[in-house]
Amino acid sequence: MPHAGTTPALRSAALAALLAAVLAGVTAGALVAAPGRSPARPDESRFYRIVTIPVPDGLRLEVSGMALLPDARLAVAIRKGEVWLVEGAHDDPPDAVRFHRFAGGLHEPLGLAWHDGHLWLAQRAEVTRLADRDGDGIADEYRTVATGWGVSGNYHEYAYGPVVDRDGVMWVTLNCRIGKGVTGSDAWRGWSLRIDPDGSWRPVSGGMRSPCGLGVDTSGNVLFTEQQGNWTPTCSLRRIEEGAFHGHVDSLRHCARPGATFARPESIPSGLSFPEAVRRIGPLRPPAVWFPYRKMGQGSTDVLCDTTGGRFGPFAGQLFVGDFTLSLISRVFLEEVDGELQGACFPFRRGFDCAVLRMAWGEDGSMFVGETNRGWNSLGTRSFGLQRVIWTGATPFEVETMRARPDGFELSFTRAVDRDSALRAASYAMTSYTYRYHETYGSPEIDAARLEVRPSSVSGDGRAVRLLVEPLRPGYVHELHLDGVASASGDRLLHPRAYYTLNRVPSVER
Repeated sequence: MPHAGTTPALRSAALAALLAAVLAGVTAGALVAAPGRSPARPDESRFYRIVTIPVPDGLRLEVSGMALLPDARLAVAIRKGEVWLVEGAHDDPPDAVRFHRFAGGLHEPLGLAWHDGHLWLAQRAEVTRLADRDGDGIADEYRTVATGWGVSGNYHEYAYGPVVDRDGVMWVTLNCRIGKGVTGSDAWRGWSLRIDPDGSWRPVSGGMRSPCGLGVDTSGNVLFTEQQGNWTPTCSLRRIEEGAFHGHVDSLRHCARPGATFARPESIPSGLSFPEAVRRIGPLRPPAVWFPYRKMGQGSTDVLCDTTGGRFGPFAGQLFVGDFTLSLISRVFLEEVDGELQGACFPFRRGFDCAVLRMAWGEDGSMFVGETNRGWNSLGTRSFGLQRVIWTGATPFEVETMRARPDGFELSFTRAVDRDSALRAASYAMTSYTYRYHETYGSPEIDAARLEVRPSSVSGDGRAVRLLVEPLRPGYVHELHLDGVASASGDRLLHPRAYYTLNRVPSVER
């Protein structure tokens, strides 16, 4: 879970300082002031509205997992160890929502999946399949599907998932242990686990700190979010790959176990820039996307791929990522360059009641958002809840995709741009920076540089702009501000900023 190791006082002070800026849509480090002559920036609710689903009195719906059932009921797992079925959650307004307890007595489930006619969830010590054999609406079979990894009693030993890939394989990620003095096995903590349909499992990658979110993209990549902490400079989105080391050193003790997919590196130098650490530490893999701290959240959570076919707006195939501390959802575009996954993150929607922990698609293409801030502070007015994001049908003027090119980037927009503004160099500003790889909690942005940006062309339909950037810096975040770009109809960008993690510069034009 997010930010274990920080004190409540420090978190509260930081949140108070950020509240006004976040609610106003202002971010630290903005490079270009909005032109005074520009029209007011539109509100997010014009395009994506939030509906709050009422929760019965006395039920602390601290959502930790969600799954849509074939009959359109929403299954919701909660942190106290129960699963509830929700009827009427799609109603607008939700005036007749009904909650029914389906299962209980679970050990802090932190995920939920509907697969092969059953609900599946990860408890701390096992993956469990729930079934209602007598049809009375209450689970009467709790079948252990996979178990055997370590559990010592440490509070931080969460198990997340499962998520099911397109081959029917289940994936679980295990939190590392925090603190010392706890006895007992912590086998495979900080590793990802592949669970085959017969229940057999094996570790795949290691080096995770707090891999709270799991998802599968349209290419079949299994992805997880990592949260800032020691050895983890800022939050990130990463691909699970066989034999990958994701950076957190505590999990390396398990490299000596049979089944480990990589050998422990001979040394772990601390204090290097992250790109240099990737070059020097053999199995260390860079993230697909860094989420710059505070600018794009402070505690990344769930990963949800847009499989709605356009029913949720113009971002089909992209990813949405929740955030705990700032109670928001960001958007991610990914591409693969020379075998390396990389891409850009963009702001999407803020203003939820509290920490966004889980997301799930409704039958109509709306997004259910499950919330709980148990254990850590978050922005908002409540400590738990269930909300729903609905696309209004209006298309926001946004950067839709950001693709790397050998000499810069190509942007596509959801609507045609005003050519004069898009070809004006003053409309853009870009910096690049990276992070320090060290045992210290988090990292500031280091080795920052301002880059030269020259717009070179606009496509015939006005939807794509080519930017020449000098110099491109492999391994660095490239932060782009586009405050001066307007649409052909004179609208400002809803979110005039993007953060591209450039792991590889394309060697040829694609």
